[in-house]
Amino acid sequence: MPLPFKTSPQLPNNKKLALVRLKHLKRKLDKDPQFKCDYRMFMEGVLRDGDAEIADEKLDMGNLCYIPHQGVYHPKKPNKIRVVFDCTDTFKGTALNDYLLTGPDLTNGLTGVLCRFRKHQIAVMCDIEKMFNRFHVIREDQDYLRFLWWLNGDLNTEPGEYRMKVHLFGASSSPGCANYGLKYLASIERKYPLAASFIINNFYIDDSLISLESVELAIRLVEEAQARCAKGKLHLHKFVSNNRKVLASISESDRAVEVENVDFHNDYLPVKNVLGVRWDVENDAFTFNSVLDEKPATQHGILSIVASIYDTLGFLAPFIISGKKVLQEMCHKGISWDEPLHIELRSRWESWLKDLSNLEKVQIPIGLTSSNFRKILRTELQHLFDASSKGYGQCSYFRLVSVPRYIVP
Repeated sequence: MPLPFKTSPQLPNNKKLALVRLKHLKRKLDKDPQFKCDYRMFMEGVLRDGDAEIADEKLDMGNLCYIPHQGVYHPKKPNKIRVVFDCTDTFKGTALNDYLLTGPDLTNGLTGVLCRFRKHQIAVMCDIEKMFNRFHVIREDQDYLRFLWWLNGDLNTEPGEYRMKVHLFGASSSPGCANYGLKYLASIERKYPLAASFIINNFYIDDSLISLESVELAIRLVEEAQARCAKGKLHLHKFVSNNRKVLASISESDRAVEVENVDFHNDYLPVKNVLGVRWDVENDAFTFNSVLDEKPATQHGILSIVASIYDTLGFLAPFIISGKKVLQEMCHKGISWDEPLHIELRSRWESWLKDLSNLEKVQIPIGLTSSNFRKILRTELQHLFDASSKGYGQCSYFRLVSVPRYIVP
């Protein structure tokens, strides 16, 4: 795909700025041998996989851009580095991202993906390896993705010019392009409706969650989805399932690290993060983390703590609203941003903080139906809501009507 430009860009030559950023990077690499080793291995992989190449020297000015880059470690995987290209880097008042369209929002709704994940008994999750880098940029646009690096990672040599051949992690257009490419792949695989529906409806960016009615259907889906995605050079991996038969049908190399070497007869399945929610795979339930950083009892600190409880589906709303009510009363009393909490509110806030530890006891079952539930005749959504001067509440019920017991299915 091309880079989706708003207008034909005429960018100033920002090579000098890229060199300055590269010098800063070199100092950081020289100070930290492990960071240097990880960074060099990442860049070697990018070149080895054909995602980048040495750039031609001659090119008209205005038709190229040099993009600085930096290494970022995953907060929960300290040994895993990702090199991010800074397409927001501004030179003479302009940056590459200023010229790029984000395109229509083709990302599935997070709430919808998580709700569908809870629908049936057999749950499966996976992701696409290096999703953005699997979608290539047309040759004419690749020089807008130039960067500077040292041949073989030798920092004692003069840096050379390279260019990326794929869509970047860091370009504002990449999510839209990748999602379009993914849905296009599904559209040409319509003769495999199970895999096509999975690709269209169950991905949130590069992460996919789905639940199915049976083990046989889940195994078939994994096989079909991997085969169909492989046709587009997309590699589905890091599979996790709450069913040991489904896991056993997937090669060890394509399972998530936590379940690569699991003894399916004795070992417990792990707790995984699922789009920000903790999934206790063994007990087949969503759980919540109550470990939060300590903050002062000021409006600033209280807001930080309340906002840091991640609860996409709203299961914790009845608890969170009590913390929000403390904030609400602080605002009504005119308490300033960093003023300590008044004594009449302090006991309520401290009681709420003490109750935080109980969040770890909350478990939300995944399947909305039990394994022995009879044939479903009708499905209903029922909504209840109410409001007061202090807040509002809403709850939706998913009601399934099955075949009566006296009728043989």
